[in-house]
Amino acid sequence: MDVADIAWILTAFALVGLMFPGLSLLYGGMLGSGQVLNMFMMVMSSLAVTTFVYVLYGHGLVLGNSLGGLGLIGDPREYIGFNSLIEDDGAGGILWGGFFILFAAISLALVASGAAGRMKFGSWLIFGALWLTFVYGPLAHWVFAFDDEEAGIVGGWLVNNVGMHDFAGGTAVHMNAGASGLALAMVLGARRSGPTRPHSLPLTLLGAGLIVVGWFGFNGGTAGGANFLATYVVVTSLLAAGGGIMGFMLIEKFRNGKPTLLGLVTGMIAGLVAITPAADAVSPIGAIIAGFLGAAGAAWAISWKSRHKIDDSLDVFAVHGIAGIVGAFFVMLFGSAAAPAGVQGVLLGGDTSLLWREPLAVVVTLTWAFGVTWLIATIMTKIYDIRISPEDEADGIDQSLHAESAYDIRSTGMFGATSRASESRRPVKAEAKPETTVEPTPPDSPK
Repeated sequence: MDVADIAWILTAFALVGLMFPGLSLLYGGMLGSGQVLNMFMMVMSSLAVTTFVYVLYGHGLVLGNSLGGLGLIGDPREYIGFNSLIEDDGAGGILWGGFFILFAAISLALVASGAAGRMKFGSWLIFGALWLTFVYGPLAHWVFAFDDEEAGIVGGWLVNNVGMHDFAGGTAVHMNAGASGLALAMVLGARRSGPTRPHSLPLTLLGAGLIVVGWFGFNGGTAGGANFLATYVVVTSLLAAGGGIMGFMLIEKFRNGKPTLLGLVTGMIAGLVAITPAADAVSPIGAIIAGFLGAAGAAWAISWKSRHKIDDSLDVFAVHGIAGIVGAFFVMLFGSAAAPAGVQGVLLGGDTSLLWREPLAVVVTLTWAFGVTWLIATIMTKIYDIRISPEDEADGIDQSLHAESAYDIRSTGMFGATSRASESRRPVKAEAKPETTVEPTPPDSPK
C-alpha cells in the first residue's frame, strides 16, 4: 500500500470507530431512561468481546485459507494472536485486521436491539463470543474471503463460487445482524412492562449523525485505498441517506398525517443500509431510489413486527435486515454498467444469472443467521436463565445490573446546577426573634 492509501484507510478506521458511541446514543435515546446505560454497555462491550475473539482466532475464521478447500470456514490457526501480521508485509495486513475487527464488532452491537432492557450483561458477553464464532465467522468467510490461486488460497463459497455481489457487507453485516436480532428477541420474549417510548430524541439524532459519518468510512474504506472507487461510494452513500429520509417521511405523512424525527432518523439509516451492498454498482439516481425503497421496506417491516408483538426494540430486523435485502435486490434488478462495479441489472439488460445468485445469497444469510442465533440463545436458556428477573426489570436494568442512572434528578432536580443557583438567589427570610414573656407580679408582692 502506498502512503495515500494507508492514510485513507487509517482515516476510515477512525470514522468507523465513531459508529460505536453513535450507535450507543441512537439506541439509548430510543429506550426508556432506565435502560439507556445498559444499552451503552452492550454496544461498547461488543468492541471488547470482538477484540478478544478476533485476535485469538476470529481473523483466521474470516480470512484464513478455507479448511479442506470447501469454502465454508477459514483456518482459525492462521492468524492466532495476529502474530503473522506483526511485520510489514507491504499490503497493510495488520491495518486490515483492525478494520475487520470494527466490522465484526459493529455487527454484534447491532444485535443488541433484540435484547434491549431484559438480558443479563454477563449472558450478553458470552452470547457475543459464541455469536462471533458460530454465526459471524462463517458468514463473513463466505462473503469477504476471496480466492488467490497464485498463493493457493481458497476463500468463501458465496463470493467465489456463487458470484454474489456485496460491496461492503449487506449480507454478512446487516442482514446477518437483522436476522440474528430477530431470533434473539423471539427467544427472550417481550419486555414485561411493554415497549417504552424514546426518552431522548435529541440523543437519537446525535447518534445517527455520528453513524452517518462513520458510514462514509465503512463504505469508503472498503474501496481499499484513496481512489475513485472510494470517492464514488462515499457519494452514493450520501445520496442514499437522503433518499431514505425522504422515503420514510413521505410514508409517515400518508400513513399518520405527520412526519416525525424518529422516522427521519430511521429512514436515513435504512437508506445507508440499502446502499451498502450496492454502493459501487448503481448510478447516483439509482442510489437515491435505493435509499428510498430501503426506507419503504423498513417501514413495512416495523409495522409487521408490531402486529406480531415481537420485541425487537430498536428495529434491527426492519432497518438492517429488510433494507439490506432491498439493496441486494436493487443490484440484481437495476445495477448500472456505467458504475465502477460494472454490474448491469436484469431489468436493464444484464445477466439473468443474477436472478438466482443474489436471492440465494440472501436466503442463505437469513437462514444461517436466524437459525444458528436461535440455537445459541435457546441452548443458553436451557443451561441457565439469561434474562433478568421481573423485579430487576421493574426496578430498571440500569440500576439492577450496573448500579448507575443516566440522569440523577433526585439530587439536582430537572435543571441541575441551574436550580441550585436559582435557590441561592432567593431572598433569605430574617430569623424570627424569640418571644420574651413577662412573668405576672403576684398580688401580695411589694410594688
